[in-house]
Amino acid sequence: MLAFPHITLICVFNMPVEVSIITPLYNCSRFISETIKSVLEQTYSDWELILVDDCSTDNSLEVAQQFAEKDSRIKIISLDENSGAAVARNMAIELANARYIAFLDSDDRWRPEKLERQIEFMKEKKIDFCYAAYEKLSQDGKIVGHVRVPNRVSYIDLLKVCSIGCLTAVYDTVNLGKVYMPLIRKRQDLGLWLRILKKIDYAYGISDPLAYYQLRDDSISANKKLAAQYTWRLYRDIERLNIFVAAYYFCFYAVNGVLRTKVPWLARKIGIL
Repeated sequence: MLAFPHITLICVFNMPVEVSIITPLYNCSRFISETIKSVLEQTYSDWELILVDDCSTDNSLEVAQQFAEKDSRIKIISLDENSGAAVARNMAIELANARYIAFLDSDDRWRPEKLERQIEFMKEKKIDFCYAAYEKLSQDGKIVGHVRVPNRVSYIDLLKVCSIGCLTAVYDTVNLGKVYMPLIRKRQDLGLWLRILKKIDYAYGISDPLAYYQLRDDSISANKKLAAQYTWRLYRDIERLNIFVAAYYFCFYAVNGVLRTKVPWLARKIGIL
């Protein structure tokens, strides 16, 4: 059992399901209703949604509880101290009852066929780790971008550019065991993908967009300088790359980031967007 801060369980974890969906909550009352609705609208119904509230100061928890009262598949955990998304997600992974672990952040959404497409794909192809393309939404809900993905990625590929959106990732705990995120405030999702890809050769992608990523000016991911700092920390402190190897891969990260942001047509052409 991992060490976690004190929690309050607002649910009962006793029914095994096929997919556990991991969603951390923090001051997301503006978006969380649409996020939960996108799960409820899935064509694949054998799931549990584990929502972990990280001491929100708005009414995110109350909104989530309203949904949980109507559907027993929705489980809620409330952390007693603010601990960050990595701790919140790891708590949910620890308590998950399913074979497959899927991730969905509290401001993102899924297309109705998302889970069905991915679970069928993973079973038919005997895949342990899967991801998919997705679309970007502006703050007023308009599609403003399409993120394509390669057919497969390796550990080395991900060190150069992270092609796996957290909102589309699914992994198989039967073959991989439960794999947890490193305890850093940002880039913990990439850290998890790298941990998984130390166990297997490749993760495999679905080229059709199956989710919607919500762009937010106030999100941590909007801060490019901070993202770069955490990427470097991930290379050095988590992956234990020596400074020369870390610098080599960080150069790829930096150049790919500039291409994605400033020259998206070229990034798409060379397969990194």
